[in-house]
Amino acid sequence: MSATLADVLRQFGPAYLADHLLSTAQAKAWRAIVACRTPALGGQLLTCDACPHRHWQYHSCRHRCCPQCGARAKDAWLQGRLAEVLPVPYAHLVFTLPHSLNGLYGAHPRWVIDTLFACTAQTLGEFAASSQWMGSAHGTAAFSLVLHTWTQDLATHVHLHAVMACGVLAKDGQWSAPARAPGFLFPVHALSRVFRGKFMAALSSARKAGKIERDPQGQAAAWRERHRQLYRHDWVVYAKTPLGGPAQVLDYLSRYTHRTAIGNERIASVGQSDIAFKVRADAHGGKRTVRLPGVEFVRRFLRHVLPSGLKRIRHYGVLASSCKAVKLGAARLALQMPVIDPRVVEPVKSFMAKVARLDVDLCPCCGTGRLHVSRALRGAQQLPAPGATTVWPQGRGPP
Repeated sequence: MSATLADVLRQFGPAYLADHLLSTAQAKAWRAIVACRTPALGGQLLTCDACPHRHWQYHSCRHRCCPQCGARAKDAWLQGRLAEVLPVPYAHLVFTLPHSLNGLYGAHPRWVIDTLFACTAQTLGEFAASSQWMGSAHGTAAFSLVLHTWTQDLATHVHLHAVMACGVLAKDGQWSAPARAPGFLFPVHALSRVFRGKFMAALSSARKAGKIERDPQGQAAAWRERHRQLYRHDWVVYAKTPLGGPAQVLDYLSRYTHRTAIGNERIASVGQSDIAFKVRADAHGGKRTVRLPGVEFVRRFLRHVLPSGLKRIRHYGVLASSCKAVKLGAARLALQMPVIDPRVVEPVKSFMAKVARLDVDLCPCCGTGRLHVSRALRGAQQLPAPGATTVWPQGRGPP
């Protein structure tokens, strides 16, 4: 059996916990990942009605940081977003925080993430409302933001991906295309400077209000030095109209919307003292292997566990939940698109059969019999604490 993230936490967890404390969110993620698809969460014994085959299917944890979960939720998210795509060009933008803010992120992740979302959304909204860039003033943009906090080697790299329609819903209910070209939104240098200015203003206000008291560079000298560094260079903002359209970008983002920094398929081996895992080597799909000490691997992974209740995906403008029913319909009408029929809530099995092309009741052994539950196992009332030595046998989980 290939190595998994749960194996890493079991093996190197005690050494990590000897010198580190877990936040509530990290402890919850740890318990879920280690217990996922084991008897700890309960399950059913499935028996074939046509052959002697039977197997245990243990429940999944469904935690957003678990590499074994989220596939069905990802597919549902992707289908939902594709249903909202308008027949216009789309731009893929990336707003990145400088690495000199990584220390602040480690101390105040919720403040940094919420401020990053707010400043990015304000920047895009203000540019979209300008007649200089769009064909009309005070229009409403349509975009979604997705948070990533990692690089391939699990280092901290806080950035937002934006998928934005090229155009705005004008005040008169018409769709207004960009002023310069159908596929061009805004100049990235201008975006970068406005984005930087908004974040820096929010940073200064938060310091004065005492909202970032644990900032490791909060002392006067360190604060001034970081301030100079942050203003020394333009912040990285990337923008491109993807050749494959919005579906290409949404498919890329969907791989990470319901998962965290690393999947089990990238973990090559778990040694006595280190972890070998694969990272992207080039833009053509090449891979290389990186090794990290086990405790450092755990530290890097846990840094990407978001605070409880923090939303990684947020929608704005026409797609904002507070007005999407009205404004998305108005945008579709302006673009002469057919009206979407109300969605029918599908049973889980039919949804999985359609999306995954998988008949979950078909016997994997004989290929003709049907599986039925012959015995049920209740899960543990309380999951083992992080670092506990309990080892549950692995079982099949939902596909």
